[in-house]
Amino acid sequence: MHNILIKPLITEKMSNISAGDATKFGFVVAYNANKIQIAQAIKQKFNVDVVSVNTIKYKGKSKTQFTRKGRFTGKSPRFKKAVVTLKEGQTIDIFSQV
Repeated sequence: MHNILIKPLITEKMSNISAGDATKFGFVVAYNANKIQIAQAIKQKFNVDVVSVNTIKYKGKSKTQFTRKGRFTGKSPRFKKAVVTLKEGQTIDIFSQV
C-alpha cells in the first residue's frame, strides 16, 4: 500500500480544476497502481472518503541535447496521474503534508 502516492500535482491546470470543484485533487501515482489501490491509499493517508478516481498514463518523451562534446540522448520518465474526487464537504490540505 505504500509508495502508491508519489506527490501531489500542484500545477496551474490542477489549480483551475480545484477552484471550479473544491472536491477534486490531483496526484502523481505509481505507474502500475490501479484505481482501487489509489482510493485506498488516499483514504488511509488523508482520512477522507473517495467518490471516484480518474487516471491518465503519460509516455516518456525522447530528449536530445547538443553540447560541445557531442550529442546526448535520453528519455524523460513515464508517469501516471490521478484526479481524485472526494465526498461533498471534504477536502485535503496538501500544503500541511509538505
